Amino acid sequence: MSCEELVSALPEGRVITEPATMESYRWDRAYDPDAGTPLAVVRAESTSDVQTVVRYAAERGIAVVPRGAGSGLSGGSTAVEGGIVLSMERMREITVDPLTRTAVVQPGAFNSEVKAAAAEHGLWYPPDPSSYDFCSIGGNIATNAGGLCCVKYGVTTDYVLGLNVVLADGRSVALGGPRLKDVAGLDLTKLFIGSEGTLGVVTEITLRLIPAQRPPTTLVATFKSLDASTEAILAISSSMRPSMLEFMDRPTINAVEDATRMGLDRDAAAMLVVQSDEPAEFAAKEIAQIEALCQEHQADEVFSTTDPDEGEAFVVARRMAIPAVEQKGSLLLEDVGVPLPKLGDLVRGIEQIAQRRDIVIAVIAHAGDGNTHPLLVFDPADLDQKERAHIAYGEVMDLAVELGGTITGEHGVGRLKRPWLAGYIGEDALDLNHRIKMALDPQNVLNPGAVLDPAVLKS
Repeated sequence: MSCEELVSALPEGRVITEPATMESYRWDRAYDPDAGTPLAVVRAESTSDVQTVVRYAAERGIAVVPRGAGSGLSGGSTAVEGGIVLSMERMREITVDPLTRTAVVQPGAFNSEVKAAAAEHGLWYPPDPSSYDFCSIGGNIATNAGGLCCVKYGVTTDYVLGLNVVLADGRSVALGGPRLKDVAGLDLTKLFIGSEGTLGVVTEITLRLIPAQRPPTTLVATFKSLDASTEAILAISSSMRPSMLEFMDRPTINAVEDATRMGLDRDAAAMLVVQSDEPAEFAAKEIAQIEALCQEHQADEVFSTTDPDEGEAFVVARRMAIPAVEQKGSLLLEDVGVPLPKLGDLVRGIEQIAQRRDIVIAVIAHAGDGNTHPLLVFDPADLDQKERAHIAYGEVMDLAVELGGTITGEHGVGRLKRPWLAGYIGEDALDLNHRIKMALDPQNVLNPGAVLDPAVLKS
């Protein structure tokens, strides 16, 4: 199919059809092996551009896959064969209003760029995925991303006041706005957050900002056993809420140490990275309490610092866990979460799955809220190992559900986790998802195959 009409309908330079250039737009960081080859890639620069693309696609029944920075980990922006990849990478404007403590942001802006713009006015945008340097706000909206500070400060949805969304019929609607309280009508803003581009294309976001975070005090503790570390997490979480409470297991520690040579304890079964951003006097007390709890639970070593650079070095080590483990082989990335009391059962169960399937599974976690990221490492050239890894991938999700948890806490369902969605949410809830999708996108043009099964939607 030719897309000459699309090229002529948009300003020059918006549409890419050269196969070599389009190749890099086929995948996100999940590297879905079933990625299709798009008809075209459109790099939109305005809401009007997005409307033109959606209307063109709707009239012809062509799939549209919205794409931010391509940093997603569940295949949510995987290209569809013969579809259009709608890239928001050029929509990067950020306007901060310090009086209302809000920012109006286009979806292609990086999370880090929003933080920097807010910081110029003594303000802060808290959601901070490990990929904050290269993930887009639009992508954060698509999956309701969290990050390292979410244990205390919440996730993306807690900071979204309004959205401009292009619907499947090409209409642009404004939802919410720079008001802290507004209950007029159904909360449609929340409906689109976490919808992974299946209900509409977000072209502008109004974000709530808060005063700048105080300089944190950082504590690092290592443990000889997984059980001791998860018991320490429960003890900390039951009595206080630090601004960061992160977990790394032995395979992760060793992968990060291989990459950084910063002197991490390779023999430790687990490491916690904890921060308190309370005022100095209260932070000292909170860190002292956390240190005592870690020692009560057989911590092998506990170290704390008020030096911001020293503390940031450990946070950077945690943030680089995924790329460090990725150097060991191809990854299947999990994003399962459980109620905190079940965190130990989940971590032990994952370790047993790794042993049973003879697969390396490195586990990192936003331990304060029970959201874990097991990273399954395999050699794609070893077909037997690849098969075992995919079996283990499903077993980890099954385990999380059995423990009362979820198949995704912040990465989204995308395409890779879709087979497990019905088993997790149940048939009635899945039917509601289908009804909402069909009400807003009856032709199933927007990101078909993400989250919901396109075959079911056609039936």
